[in-house]
Amino acid sequence: MREMASTPDGVSESAARAAREVRVVFSRLRRRMRETYDPGDLTPSQTSVLSRLDKDGEASVSDLAAVERVRHQSVAATVGVLVERGLVSRRQDPADGRRQLVFVTDGGHSFLEDRRRAGEGWLTRALEDQCTEEERRTLLAATALLERIVRS
Repeated sequence: MREMASTPDGVSESAARAAREVRVVFSRLRRRMRETYDPGDLTPSQTSVLSRLDKDGEASVSDLAAVERVRHQSVAATVGVLVERGLVSRRQDPADGRRQLVFVTDGGHSFLEDRRRAGEGWLTRALEDQCTEEERRTLLAATALLERIVRS
């Protein structure tokens, strides 16, 4: 019986190749989906902060700086632009009156939903036009595997 090839760190070549391929494909997919909508003149850092607040809920500028791994001043400037655009707002932290919490406004939620809808619409159409039913089932099975990996 033939042995599986492995990398110097002891993982199979197929696992290393699959990891590379998944990373590259997801990067390309993310980039392609971003091309499907008007970014509304938001920078990548503004988009990242807005998306994080939408996903994780309200946070202080300090908390955002820590999780985004950038300087407090950079996040403060980013939040300032998002506030000016009406995408986020600030309120006093009820647990600590010295802190302010930043949260996504209704306008910010609508902005993000429009972007998601545009990207998903493009992907839906591409899957319909370029894949067979069997291929779409294969993709569904693959996403279930990826979800299992993410949850491990």
